[in-house]
Amino acid sequence: MEKDVMIFVRGMQFLEDSSQDELETVCQGEYYFRNGSHFLLYDEYMEGYRQPVRNCLQIKENALTVIKKGLIDAQMYFVEGKKYLTSYQTPFGAVWIGLDTQKICLTDTAERLCLEVEYMLEANHQFVSDCRIRIEARPKDGERIRL
Repeated sequence: MEKDVMIFVRGMQFLEDSSQDELETVCQGEYYFRNGSHFLLYDEYMEGYRQPVRNCLQIKENALTVIKKGLIDAQMYFVEGKKYLTSYQTPFGAVWIGLDTQKICLTDTAERLCLEVEYMLEANHQFVSDCRIRIEARPKDGERIRL
């Protein structure tokens, strides 16, 4: 895959009251493959703030590491069958989050990288929701394929 990519991140939360919250981010970014890992780098802008959040995603066959720097500082680990606790720093303060990953599915072709992660989210040791995240990277000039 080319270095310059379009990155599509779609997150879904399934709440206890059977409602669903969905968020999608589309941005330009960079792709690298080094030492058996895929890397995606991109800036994310939050409403009301000029300073971006720099995101670095390291993707392996059964693991995802997300490092956020800027307005939000966090290192989040998603490993199939494992639970990790981490501090999630925001402009409003820190929150302890738990990420209990049930499933990771990676599809890697010459023209597309797609990662799907299913996990349970906790905040301050309280269950928040079941979640899914789908990350897709494609060359900038390529068209997005929906699965």
